[in-house]
Amino acid sequence: MSFIWPTMLLSLLLIPLFIALYLRIQQRRRRFAASYGSFGILQAAAGRPLGLRRHLPATLLLVGLMLLLLALARPESVVSLPRAEGTLILTFDVSGSMAADDLKPTRMEAAKAAAQEFVQHQPSSIQIGVVAFSDGGIAVQAPTNDQEAILATIDRLTPQRGTSLGQGILASLNTIAADAGQTPQLEGNLTPTSIPTPTPVPEGIYTPAAIVLLTDGENNESPDPLVAAQTAAERGVRIYTVGIGSAPGTTLQIDGFTIHTQLNESMLQQISQLTGGVYYSAENEQDLRTIYKNLDPQLVIKPEKMEVTSIFAGVSMLVFLISGAFSLLWFGRLP
Repeated sequence: MSFIWPTMLLSLLLIPLFIALYLRIQQRRRRFAASYGSFGILQAAAGRPLGLRRHLPATLLLVGLMLLLLALARPESVVSLPRAEGTLILTFDVSGSMAADDLKPTRMEAAKAAAQEFVQHQPSSIQIGVVAFSDGGIAVQAPTNDQEAILATIDRLTPQRGTSLGQGILASLNTIAADAGQTPQLEGNLTPTSIPTPTPVPEGIYTPAAIVLLTDGENNESPDPLVAAQTAAERGVRIYTVGIGSAPGTTLQIDGFTIHTQLNESMLQQISQLTGGVYYSAENEQDLRTIYKNLDPQLVIKPEKMEVTSIFAGVSMLVFLISGAFSLLWFGRLP
């Protein structure tokens, strides 16, 4: 325990003075009793010896005074409090396929609308960043609890070119690292020698950071998204994948080319499995809103220094009241 105003602890030096004063008063009472007891003045107390009880109200009064003097020093204590906190990265696929209209009005607009609603329901202790990716990944909003800035960033997103899921994941990890004060070092030149096997995040070392990857799962650019997901798993960052689109898919006209695009659920399921996250399928805008309601931030126990002056003051008042009640009950007067 520490104190904001430690010099006020000097007031505790008054306690020995109050003890000495009480002992002197008791000594005077004993002399008084010895001098006048033979005249019958103390007969009313006969048959009702109080013993040590006579000192209890005064002792409680002294304890209450000591607590009140401690409260003057404004004590602080480290308290472990559960709270929702962490860093959440909303990673948006802004490739050309996100302009498909199998989600109304389009995949992109449905994802943006649901994401904005999700942001508005988050506590201020959650830092939210926004990453957009097509054939490359870029952080368009550093993690912040400024909801207006986050919503404006999401609103500006528009479909671009190709799709690199790996770039989106790596850009999100770099954003998390930068927010934690580390130097981002991940680049999009990862080349796997084999498909990585799932690596569950060890229990008890979960980092309060997560990625929500909104995409149709179609990947046509390097690096391998499964290798990028493995990198996230090694850093204790879970990836929650949200499949935007439908399994049958739809046909798009992009730059004079006819392209059929459909949801690649298998890829997104593997990414979430590798990192210990969860895969969600959003076949319509209402499903997407339901998914966001289930993405609750991780509750963590965080030690915080908290001023406990009110606790000391409240307990001292309670002790004063108990002392006064005993004194009135046994002596008919306040101590």
